[in-house]
Amino acid sequence: MSPTTIILIRHGETAWNAERRLQGHIDIALNDEGLRQASALAEALEGEHIDLIVSSDLQRAAQTADAVARTRSMPVQRDPLLRERCFGGFEGLLYAEIEQRFPVEFAAWQAREIDAPMPSGARVAETFRQFYQRAVAAIIQWGRAHPGQTLALVAHGGVLECAYRAALGLSLETPRDFPVLNASINRFHLLDGKLSLVSWGEVGHLQPRVLDELN
Repeated sequence: MSPTTIILIRHGETAWNAERRLQGHIDIALNDEGLRQASALAEALEGEHIDLIVSSDLQRAAQTADAVARTRSMPVQRDPLLRERCFGGFEGLLYAEIEQRFPVEFAAWQAREIDAPMPSGARVAETFRQFYQRAVAAIIQWGRAHPGQTLALVAHGGVLECAYRAALGLSLETPRDFPVLNASINRFHLLDGKLSLVSWGEVGHLQPRVLDELN
């Protein structure tokens, strides 16, 4: 049986990414740089065979997926299970503001206490373990539903982190010492319900084009 190929993509940049303001489930659009990244991503994938495009229903992911879909006249399915982690009362705040307002909860978050609760805000926060289980299950569910095909899933930094940890068998308590980049291409195989990593953090398509002296 041939594996399902999953191209896992992080959305392009938002203004809140640039200023280190925590988004979570708050629905923020791409900024101008994010739109440029989404366009470059679409161009980079143009020659690749893709059977299905799925994105988180948050607009930063949906806009990125739509850019990829436009170049190949494909529909995009939306799945709220591919959303970023819900951070409850942390959402909408700068990291420095979270540390100031919620020092105990911030310290537990930074120490990677995976079952530590966060304060509720407009929504009830997920623990990291709850989020990991949701995100990985969603990726595997899509892959199992389309065996042997190639899927492009457009999601969020936390979702990419979960997939990376699942594929490499990393403990959830270990630090995130690997890059999770906006508009990056990350490739996995899924076989017998198990993710394996093929490549990580492809961002060559995001570099400005270098023109030679005759252009």
